[in-house]
Amino acid sequence: MKTVPLISAMALVASAACASHWPSWRGGVEGAGVTQQKNLPVEWSNTKNVRWSVPLPDGGNSTPVVWADRLFITQAVVKENRRTVMCFDRADGRLLWQSGVSHAEKEETHEANPYCAASPATDGGRVIATFGSAGIHCYDFDGKELWRRDLGTQRHEWGYASSPVIQGDLCFVYHGPGSGAHLVALDKKTGDTVWKFVEPPARTDHRTDGFKGREPGYVGTWSTPIIIQAGGRDELVMSFPGRLVALAPKTGEVLWTCDGLNPLVYTSPIYADGLVVAMGGFFGSAIGVKPGGSGDVTGTARVWLEERAKKNRCGSGVVAGGRIYMVNMDGFMECIDLKTGRQLWEERLPKQGAKGDSWSSTLLVGDRIYAVNQSGDVIVLKAGPKFEVVSVNSIGDEMTNASLVPSDDEFFLRTHQHLWCIGERKTSASSR
Repeated sequence: MKTVPLISAMALVASAACASHWPSWRGGVEGAGVTQQKNLPVEWSNTKNVRWSVPLPDGGNSTPVVWADRLFITQAVVKENRRTVMCFDRADGRLLWQSGVSHAEKEETHEANPYCAASPATDGGRVIATFGSAGIHCYDFDGKELWRRDLGTQRHEWGYASSPVIQGDLCFVYHGPGSGAHLVALDKKTGDTVWKFVEPPARTDHRTDGFKGREPGYVGTWSTPIIIQAGGRDELVMSFPGRLVALAPKTGEVLWTCDGLNPLVYTSPIYADGLVVAMGGFFGSAIGVKPGGSGDVTGTARVWLEERAKKNRCGSGVVAGGRIYMVNMDGFMECIDLKTGRQLWEERLPKQGAKGDSWSSTLLVGDRIYAVNQSGDVIVLKAGPKFEVVSVNSIGDEMTNASLVPSDDEFFLRTHQHLWCIGERKTSASSR
């Protein structure tokens, strides 16, 4: 197998617009969950518009990433004490390689959050994955390990899920939650530390979330950082327990902070129309903040605050037409005004499988929103001021907490049992 050469940062920027690339969690450094692709399917089932499906060796919550003809997922194989990256040929689902490490020491995690929950990230020449206490690992496109880093033991009752983000020569990894949690910038070529930001302590008194009156309660973030442009500069924005923080990506310098989040955060921040929105978990708070500031901007740039959500939020939302669309954990689609944080409507999503709950993040395709529930159903809606369902698509009631990935004219969906390729050219499924 011929090795794919490592390409320059300039070439990567130019090729990132290629419709076949979905290189990291939610599609890229901005983590917007938005694609400009137009020829993606609206209707399918487990026998209609499925190009292929392949079985997976164990359950998992991570979402695939795509570069050209390669598809990558992280995968734990519990019976073998393995943490791995799996690489598939996107044309037919053929497994090209599976590389990883053995890690016999048991890690705490939520019963619904298997190991290797974080998605990998790729730049077209290397793939970087975090395996929690088993370290950060970088592979080339043949599956050969280029480097590894041990960032220490990761301990939290619910495990980890924050995904790496690659920009230029740096890879940003959040190693947490739990004691000693930190955000680190690594040289993507060597794995060396460029800078490290230690998570600031969170206040747990006077909580407004579901632990109000039961302090201290659970503390931690499963957020993946995003990188945006604001005020003529790049800002790396991360939802930490209790606050939103923006750092200079190249140096780790703190640019600004904003208070208002509760100490337990599941979602990643989203950025649109000059506003960053961050949401807490377990009926937690939400804030809208203008980026580009300096210092503590709580009193100057925080545009709105919702102290306590009506529902528990886990997946991240998308923005269209000045409205945020997201699915809460109970399976309700929420439509929220971006500028004010006011909820415009909330409607329960239809389902075909047994479970309508959702941990997944929404995807925006043109004027359509794609939402995934825990039965592997994908519900397609119109992005607009009212609730309008276009289709409900089932692949056979398979447990999933991953999110839908677009690439060219195909979708990729990871369940606990299979990896699916969905497209309109074929009408029957083939399993390998």
